[in-house]
Amino acid sequence: QVQLVESGGGLVQPGGSLRLSCVASGSISSMHGVGWSRQAPGKQRELVAAIPSRSSPNYADSVKGRFTISRDNAKNTVYLQMNSLKPEDTAVYYCNVWTELVTYWGQGTQVTVSS
Repeated sequence: QVQLVESGGGLVQPGGSLRLSCVASGSISSMHGVGWSRQAPGKQRELVAAIPSRSSPNYADSVKGRFTISRDNAKNTVYLQMNSLKPEDTAVYYCNVWTELVTYWGQGTQVTVSS
């Protein structure tokens, strides 16, 4: 069992930046992949960024060029740097890590982009 705790969300103006962090209770180095998803009110959860095992990061078209996912295996932490934020980025952001058999989710952190 792996527990994930996200932090770094908040209220930011359009064009601003935030950096989300996700700390895992166990090692993420052996995980098949790590990622960030988001869910806006009334919408389905969508994957916005991921680092599959032995692969390059991939991103949803809506965030390409603005968001950057990274991982620090030594700290068991996954990051999401979000730049040039837009009101449509407003959502609860969830960290997730997965193996062949199971996906673990965090509780989420709220990101609100508004002037």
